[in-house]
Amino acid sequence: MAMRSSHANANEALESQLALWPRVATGAKIAVAAAVAIGATLSTVPPAFAAPATPASPATPVSESPPLQVDLPFEKVTLENGLEVILHEDHRTPVVSVCVWYHVGSKDEAPHRNGFAHLFEHMMFQGSKNVAEDTYFKYLEQAGASGVNGSTSSDRTNYYETVPANQLALALWLESDRMGSLLDHANEETFASQRNVVKNERRQNYENAPYGLVRQFINSAIYPENHPYHRLTIGSAEDLDAARLEDVKGFFRRYYVPNNATLVVAGDIDRASAKALIDKYFGTIARGADAKPVTSPEVVVLKQETRLDVEADVELARLQITWATPQGFAPGDADLDGVADVLTSGKSSRLYKRLVYDLQIAQDVSAHQGSGFLASTFDVSVTLKKGKSPAQALTIVDEEIAKLVKTPPTNDEVERARIGALTGLIFPLESVSARAERLNSYNQFAHDPGFLKRDIARYENLTPATVQKAAATYLPKGARIVTVVTPTKGAPRAGRLLGGGT
Repeated sequence: MAMRSSHANANEALESQLALWPRVATGAKIAVAAAVAIGATLSTVPPAFAAPATPASPATPVSESPPLQVDLPFEKVTLENGLEVILHEDHRTPVVSVCVWYHVGSKDEAPHRNGFAHLFEHMMFQGSKNVAEDTYFKYLEQAGASGVNGSTSSDRTNYYETVPANQLALALWLESDRMGSLLDHANEETFASQRNVVKNERRQNYENAPYGLVRQFINSAIYPENHPYHRLTIGSAEDLDAARLEDVKGFFRRYYVPNNATLVVAGDIDRASAKALIDKYFGTIARGADAKPVTSPEVVVLKQETRLDVEADVELARLQITWATPQGFAPGDADLDGVADVLTSGKSSRLYKRLVYDLQIAQDVSAHQGSGFLASTFDVSVTLKKGKSPAQALTIVDEEIAKLVKTPPTNDEVERARIGALTGLIFPLESVSARAERLNSYNQFAHDPGFLKRDIARYENLTPATVQKAAATYLPKGARIVTVVTPTKGAPRAGRLLGGGT
């Protein structure tokens, strides 16, 4: 889930490294890379690397190598107020990452309150009872912190920082103060200021960005109005303008409570001492009422093809095809990552070769399984060269998907997909902050912080047959959203929807 954005570059980087080990099976090579990335968390090195009995063929599928034995050790406890605490101990570098996830995102916003989750992310950095306005970052900068930030998605809101190991108490104090007493500081001036910041962010990244509102048009078409994913996380200008400070305070009281949050502390810690500090700073925060965030999967089933025609003041036409697919970690989710890889990852991939290299009608093409907590979408996006036809591009996309449905991909294609997926899972774990984030992600989305082994297995188990089945099952020609963006002078750069129909 959500680990595939740098897939192509990671794939190329890994392949160049693996070329140095031509006689070693791919799974074993990635295991060695994992050992470098996460050190002692690698449980065992496969015998194929230690003493291969026979030279492994470069084309040997990953599934024929011994399974990767990679572990991300942790301890999980729950405070009396309901706060989940996950500890990961690693003494290789003298830093500690503190990462708090609140289990609330834009999916949990009430009608006509779109953008509250993101607005609150901004409010959380402005000060709390014991932290003056605009001093949160100053405390951490003076302590030598790095990677201080927060983010909001449809499914969760997170806050994180990495500090020198001797500054753990400071990070915990800051996080606990805003969890326990943000409303003691929040006032009309701060609220109005941050609402303007969010509205400006919307203008800059959506309303004034090329193709910036196309995703909103697609979401509105694929998800019914009452679906939690119908709205964009950034929020609407109308709802933000209508918001009042008391509305925001109510949102905080419901969702920003210890029993709706998970704290991960990862790095150079003594777990007993860390638990004592956590109890000191967080243990006195009162438990809140049951927040009841949306957790039940709400997968959409499309029954026909819908066409969206969009005008935008852009130079190049764009075609985007979107299907409704299973939620993250559900059966088929990882196989659809494999489909995306076969179609568009690398210059030899099927759609890149035909659209960009052979016919030269496209500037770029990408495919992506956008895994979500409640539901997902699979997108193929083609940016055409000037004057080229979206209809021709759609025909070629349909032809290549039909070929994949009729005939399984080759072993080499699936091998590359496995390499890319395993690279995306393992290489980022070199960073202690990435490990903290991953533990939180698995805890919420897979309900198990220790899901790493099973996540790896999902991709080790990719086969030509499972990739073919995913394409056949989830990418039907007659049940999808087809969006065509036509360059139009004078139209909004972000796009203007002309209408949708069957």
